[in-house]
Amino acid sequence: MHSGTQERRRKFYGWGYEGDEVSPQEIAEFEKAWTRLLGVSDFTAVPFPREDSINLRPCRVKVPASLEASCTTDKYDRLYHTYGASSVDVAYSVRGEFRNPPDAVAYPRTEDDIVKLFRWCEDDSLAAIPYGGGTSVVGGVNPPEHDRYRGALSIDMKYFNKVLEIDHASQAARIQTGVLGPHLEQQLKPSGLTLRFFLQAWEFSSLGGWIATRAAGHFATVYTQIDDHIESMKVVSPAGNIESRRFPVSGSGPNPDRLFLGSEGALGIITEAWVRLHRRPKHRQMTTARFTDYDKAVEATRCISQSGLYPANARLVEREEAAYASSSDGTYDILVLGFESADHPVDAWMKRALEICGDFGGTWDEASLSGGADADSGALA
Repeated sequence: MHSGTQERRRKFYGWGYEGDEVSPQEIAEFEKAWTRLLGVSDFTAVPFPREDSINLRPCRVKVPASLEASCTTDKYDRLYHTYGASSVDVAYSVRGEFRNPPDAVAYPRTEDDIVKLFRWCEDDSLAAIPYGGGTSVVGGVNPPEHDRYRGALSIDMKYFNKVLEIDHASQAARIQTGVLGPHLEQQLKPSGLTLRFFLQAWEFSSLGGWIATRAAGHFATVYTQIDDHIESMKVVSPAGNIESRRFPVSGSGPNPDRLFLGSEGALGIITEAWVRLHRRPKHRQMTTARFTDYDKAVEATRCISQSGLYPANARLVEREEAAYASSSDGTYDILVLGFESADHPVDAWMKRALEICGDFGGTWDEASLSGGADADSGALA
């Protein structure tokens, strides 16, 4: 079984798609930024690894005939599922060091497929590794290094990628958890609703990954934790299938969903979830405020957060990080500030937030205030 010959393949050694390479200009900008941050000026470009140049450990297991339709031991699939996206992972992969790949990769299409995969792992003593978008930075998708298991199976949820049902009245949807951020928003767009949950890894991370890691949105001061969006979920576990009841709000004892929020897939594979949605914003204001005193910038951010203004974004970026992103010359910190609403203009809210920034020495350009009608999904990610 192949993961799909018509699909655009992701790089097995880093972020993005095959064919999307870093330009010489971008490399020069990176070198300039790292020279400023680390004081290193001597850079030697390392060629990216090629699939045919890597000698991969032979597969230690045999896929049962009954599972051959959903499993593969192809070299690319094993390479791609070896690492997550931490700096250490990327360093190993760019150097072509794939010492501990999974032995096989599964692409289930139904919950029954997952049950069968779990049974195989139990019978043959294999580590079962849930895999969403692969953006983990804590080793969550990496095969274990110890010898407790005879092998490792990476279970990729890419085919669990549909919005199954939308409840317009309650502003919620039942969604399969293998769907990645952009595809999720594309499916929701005709409804006029949005999950409005944008984190740094949004492009390549999945709803199930957000739930399993208790993710927090990057553009999210109001819609911060994925926890706040979950109404119920379905989970396939080695001990059986679990489905929680959907309630808008419940105070009736322990919430079973809390077992799986942040579980990193250790207790089972989340297959579906009812999530709360929001109407697409029609009114928006955005700007950045500059601070030469970091402590005052922190105080301004705290006051805005406690003001009851509820900004959609209030992200304080320290000057060195801002300089690395070419948002500052390194002499000031910046507060990225944004307000949005599906109901009313937000000019007054922005005006008051900037007054608070001014109280703590913040400055901004009136001409930089941006706003307007809602853009396509991802515009604020």
